[in-house]
Amino acid sequence: MSASIPSIAGAVTMALAPAGQRAGADSGDPQVSAKLISENDGIKTGIWECTLGGWPINSRPDCEVAHILKGRATITDADGTKLELTAGSVIVLPKGWTGRWDVTETVRKVYVIVA
Repeated sequence: MSASIPSIAGAVTMALAPAGQRAGADSGDPQVSAKLISENDGIKTGIWECTLGGWPINSRPDCEVAHILKGRATITDADGTKLELTAGSVIVLPKGWTGRWDVTETVRKVYVIVA
């Protein structure tokens, strides 16, 4: 049995589907767009983009690995530690993570989420 390899070309510039305001936003008007590439056995892979704004995350329910393709954002841990994200940054947000996202320049990322 052979499985296909989900893939896309042009992740930095491809059109994404609008998904509305980021749930839980408490600053700005962060608008999300996305494209799901693959969903299999509790693993989701896709492209995600968000405009300026911020929101808290409280006890993340899954683990995410992300590669920032463009833009700027600050991730702040619950203890106040800040991490500046720019194109080329790779982050891991573990299950149970609590903190905050603040997007200061529209961010686009490739993500892998494991439930």
